[in-house]
Amino acid sequence: TDLTTTVFKCRKQIFSSKNEFRISTLKFYPTDSNTFVCGGFSPEVKAWDIRNCQVIRVYKAAVQQTLDILFLPEGKEFLTSTDAVSRDSADRTIIAWDFQSAAKISNQIFHERYTCPSLTLHPKESVFVAQTNGNYMALFSSQRPYRINKKKRYEGHKVEGFAVGCEFSPDGTLLVTGSSDGKVFFYNYHTARIIRTLSAHREACVSATFHPVLPSLLATCDWAGEIKIWQ
Repeated sequence: TDLTTTVFKCRKQIFSSKNEFRISTLKFYPTDSNTFVCGGFSPEVKAWDIRNCQVIRVYKAAVQQTLDILFLPEGKEFLTSTDAVSRDSADRTIIAWDFQSAAKISNQIFHERYTCPSLTLHPKESVFVAQTNGNYMALFSSQRPYRINKKKRYEGHKVEGFAVGCEFSPDGTLLVTGSSDGKVFFYNYHTARIIRTLSAHREACVSATFHPVLPSLLATCDWAGEIKIWQ
């Protein structure tokens, strides 16, 4: 088993922990910066408190890998996307959790047989988007029972097994995603139409993110580690 050491410097203190699995995703709790949740190559997701370097909750997903974590508004619930897809079943592809009790709320959210390498929450509306290895992004309600919007999905880019990230613009009008062919795609959130593409990288573009204060700035990176800033 791989051992991964996680180190955070915060308030002139060092948080260091050794995990029994290799971490692939980590998200801080939205209303408490002392708490984060991490997952990776393990059947479990763990919540940590950086003040005492202790695990405070364990979420048992019974999967091989957690691909991404997304906190829903107020942080009472969060989602994990996993590698649990088989020929006969698509349960546990996206799992909803109660943060406090560590109870599994639902594992029957996404029924198509594709993994979802990234999840993103709309900044203003009660919806989230899941990037899928079916080469499209699916739209869901962020409120129970987290129903998928079957009338709207965002197609045109390619994922092809890469951990391609997606994100909404700060005002929620655009949805941006990388693509395995190195391009960046901008979609109109309301119509799901492509409004612009950028030929950004030679390798697969795995992330595109807006500046949190200057929304006209966009950062992209590719599979080889190249980073570019766009205006």
